[in-house]
Amino acid sequence: MPFAITGGVLCAGNIVYDILVRPVGETKWNTTTWVDSIEPHLGGNGANSSFALAKLGVPVRLAGMLGADSFGDHLLGMLRGVGVDTTDVARGSQPTATTVGLVHASGARQFLHQPGCSREVFIDPIAFTPEFIGRASHFHLANIFGIPGMRPLAAVNLRAARAAGLTTSLDTGWDARGEWMTLLESCLPEVDLLFVNEDESRILSGSADPVQAARFFRTHGVRNVVVKLGGRGCHAFTTDGDVVAPAFQVSVVDTTGAGDCFAGAFLAALYRGFPAVDAASFANAVGALNIQRLGSTDGLLSFDETLAWMASH
Repeated sequence: MPFAITGGVLCAGNIVYDILVRPVGETKWNTTTWVDSIEPHLGGNGANSSFALAKLGVPVRLAGMLGADSFGDHLLGMLRGVGVDTTDVARGSQPTATTVGLVHASGARQFLHQPGCSREVFIDPIAFTPEFIGRASHFHLANIFGIPGMRPLAAVNLRAARAAGLTTSLDTGWDARGEWMTLLESCLPEVDLLFVNEDESRILSGSADPVQAARFFRTHGVRNVVVKLGGRGCHAFTTDGDVVAPAFQVSVVDTTGAGDCFAGAFLAALYRGFPAVDAASFANAVGALNIQRLGSTDGLLSFDETLAWMASH
């Protein structure tokens, strides 16, 4: 396997109140469209990955921010309910970050995002004190582009995590501002495991070929790369060798949060001592479970239940 996760995981990222609408085809102004579902859900890259880790039995501590409002209360309860340590989830003066997700019948989605209190968090470097680290051995940074304050400090935080003796992973996320490698390049030498989907990989590396993209990221200092390929599975490039893991074939309801939960599941598999090939397959299974339900985390099962589902599929 690329490296061992011998303790728990520290996760830093955004926490979002999702309102998901499905199904939505084309939108037309000044009309009314009836839909099947309008539902509130847990969202945000940091929240989704942390929820998945906890659901899969991994000790995880989340650093982030919620608003001092009812949305924040609700999400905090959901995270604590599955076992996420929320000691470092602060409450901000602005509202909880909120996304309205328009979900197509195919599972594709369009997000309308209001950052809210995400503008207030991570404006200073993370202090990797013994109290914050606890028994954790790994730091996961979920989407450097989704939180304004994290954008200029991501490399600083990853470097500090490694200096504190932690291994690191980074899930790039989508850059709505279009700065991409301008921000990411300084992060890559501090990353033990990079998660990137095929669209992000193509934009960052300039190549649609996962092999060429992985070579690009490794040239820039990354040790292990996992390219998420959606309905085709994933391609992992690790210090143990390259792994192509096909996807599980399921009916797609909603792809929201699938990449976040994939990353959490891959780390959970490393925590259990899985080699890279099995970690990739396990993460694909969690992603497949996720996309069969509306919402970022509603389809997730426990670790043993996921293994049983894999055996039956």
